[in-house]
Amino acid sequence: MPPSSAALAESTRPRGKGRPRTSETAAPSLVEILNLIRSERATTRQALERESELGRAVVADRLQLLSDLGLVDESELGLATGGRAPRLVRFSARRGLVLVATLDQTAIGVGVSDLSGNLLTEHHEAADLTAPASHLAGSLSALFTWCLERHATPTAPWGISLSVPGTVPTGRDAPFLTATPPVLPAWEGFPLVETLTRQFGVPVWIRSSVETMTMGELHAGAGLGLRSMLFIKVGRRIGAGIVCDGQLYRGAQGAAGLIGALPVVSDGVTGTLDMMAGSDMIQREGRAAAEDGRSPVLADLLRRGAEITPIEVSQAAQVGDAAAAVIFSKSGHLIGQVVATLANALNPEMIVLSGTLVQTNDNLLAGIREAVYGASHPLVTRDLRIIRSQMGSSAGLVGASRVASEALFAPGFLKDWILQGKPTMHPDFVAFRAQADKLGGPPSTTAPPSRPERGTQ
Repeated sequence: MPPSSAALAESTRPRGKGRPRTSETAAPSLVEILNLIRSERATTRQALERESELGRAVVADRLQLLSDLGLVDESELGLATGGRAPRLVRFSARRGLVLVATLDQTAIGVGVSDLSGNLLTEHHEAADLTAPASHLAGSLSALFTWCLERHATPTAPWGISLSVPGTVPTGRDAPFLTATPPVLPAWEGFPLVETLTRQFGVPVWIRSSVETMTMGELHAGAGLGLRSMLFIKVGRRIGAGIVCDGQLYRGAQGAAGLIGALPVVSDGVTGTLDMMAGSDMIQREGRAAAEDGRSPVLADLLRRGAEITPIEVSQAAQVGDAAAAVIFSKSGHLIGQVVATLANALNPEMIVLSGTLVQTNDNLLAGIREAVYGASHPLVTRDLRIIRSQMGSSAGLVGASRVASEALFAPGFLKDWILQGKPTMHPDFVAFRAQADKLGGPPSTTAPPSRPERGTQ
């Protein structure tokens, strides 16, 4: 719980040499110490003194205040190394929760994470992203409320983070969203961000699915501990997440990694990588192979009235249908050529491939690998690993939680709420929430529908 007014008043009094005379002067060192603890760069008082270069009295003072605010815990003992066992300083990741969601064309995933980005629960169900935005907002609100009700402890959410299919423009010096970005046509004119803020009273962030999946893979998947990585998502659109020096690179407008717009040539025809190698091409070519009889498996499906989708083409390739295998091999080689260019420019330690088609089709994976290894410099490929993602639909949820935790504890944002104990007391957010409440009326109190247990963990 946040400290009482008396405790905060006490923290503003002179406490001796080296200690601040006002709480405002303590904020920068509080921010530094909390982030050292949160990132686990320092886990004892001695390590904090060394890393922060602050005196023992100052570190002790800041730790006491952080403990009063409920942001750190010193109840655990570490290993003794010749003397008394030190007390470990841990970040209280359960001090608040983050509500996360991934929105796909045909599915929606929701979850709850702690403040360190660890996913605590998740649920997935079918959805139509082309439905009116008001329906989407209602579904999200109901699912988020249901997720919160499943938690035994009454911990309040501190933020909402959404993963969406489209590119999300970079906000200039904005710690959280104050308007719904123009990401999807169905959202045009609908205040989704304002609605969620009004309903849950927390800041909202939105990032592209490629970015959140890259963040998830980097912090909880195969990319854990890597400094450089490429994440390639293959679907109707083909995008790349770029990790440089351990950080996601977004570009000037948040549009880094739009490799699907790059031109490629196949059989004398020039088009974008999306058009020439994405799932629309696979469906189109699969249908043609079924109609002209080149693919016996797909032709049989067509005769029986089945729809030829990329999944059917993939399954046909996996059971040895030559025409279907050629389609996926062609897609893989075109994607691999573009990825090889990125690899030569960035020299990543690992390339992680994701998307339903990559996960289920060996021909596509083999085509990408062959093209990358064949078109890249030997130094680039000497230790390069090209693997499938093992996180599946959880990657976007985990990444979305990391987006929120990084924003909540960014020094520029943190310094203005840390003494209040929670980010919803940040002055800019208080002002925005008042504006959202005024425009939208009182927060909704509609009870969510009951949700199935299936799909949760």
